[in-house]
Amino acid sequence: MRDSLQQFTAAVQHNCHISDAHHGAEYGLCTYLMKMREFYRWEKGLAYDVQLPKAEIGDWLSEREALWGELDDVAFADLSLGGRVFDPFAVEEINRELEPLGLVYSAGYGVKNKPLFFLGHLERREEPGKVSVLVAGRELARDLAAPAAMTQGDRIYIRRESFRRLLWEKLESWRWRRPDNALGRAFACYDFEDALDVSLDAMVENELNAVLLHEQGEYRVGKEVGDAWNEMVISVAHTPAELMARAVRDHWADCLVTLPALVKKADAASLHFYVGSLGGTRKTIFPALIKAYDRWVATGDLSRLTRIAASGEQHWAHLGTRLLNLFDRYGAESARPIAVLIEQNKL
Repeated sequence: MRDSLQQFTAAVQHNCHISDAHHGAEYGLCTYLMKMREFYRWEKGLAYDVQLPKAEIGDWLSEREALWGELDDVAFADLSLGGRVFDPFAVEEINRELEPLGLVYSAGYGVKNKPLFFLGHLERREEPGKVSVLVAGRELARDLAAPAAMTQGDRIYIRRESFRRLLWEKLESWRWRRPDNALGRAFACYDFEDALDVSLDAMVENELNAVLLHEQGEYRVGKEVGDAWNEMVISVAHTPAELMARAVRDHWADCLVTLPALVKKADAASLHFYVGSLGGTRKTIFPALIKAYDRWVATGDLSRLTRIAASGEQHWAHLGTRLLNLFDRYGAESARPIAVLIEQNKL
């Protein structure tokens, strides 16, 4: 079985390389280089405080890009385990084989319709209500892109190691100029200067709850919109409308679940990190949230954040329904109408 698992792990990583070969060029240069540096760190098992050897990284990067060139037109491989052969996207069937072995696997699609795969050790499984939450620890195979969480059907996958690495990447980026912003305030709640690993562990434990809250919101929104939403997003992939539609759904999920819970808890570190982690598109279409956050920072008054969560839930739910109506009307030609509608309905 050990040999079979090693072969299975190698096959999953092979599919990860194929996905990266198809989509690695979609990053901007700075983002690409940072992700490759951290992928090298993960692949070599290096600690975060280890200075990476520039010459070795350069050689590794050239070899990896050469491999991607060989895989550019290669299809994803089927996965063999326990004498059976699986389609790489047959997640439930594969996990039925893996969970007794203490492992968890996921395959799905991310931003710009990029296929995402990972294999890791299963830390724990929870059943809060109708959804199953599977928390992965150390990862054995992964893509260049490694989202901290993903909702698929009635399952939520939480990737602790990827989330820890994401926090490290955000910390490294922030340290370049150390701006006085929401992310900096979140980091200031921990002792990263003198206790990096301990602080990373503490921040992971604290913020994984917010990650789970968001995915619970995603699950509830998914029950409202059904498969039509994913069909719409796929139809507008690689356009500004895709990022804008994803931002609408993220805000809908967060105003429904994440933001009310964070405000009720009144944990300053989590609120700072939540706002500090918002991408540019999400900030652009929801300026009222940023204003409410700024007021809380200035006065300590959470009431405006409470109100914006309530009004935001109604606003983004209504806008999401209108987006689906546009998709139903325009189909493959929906990208421009969707972008225009969102631009006209900022909150």
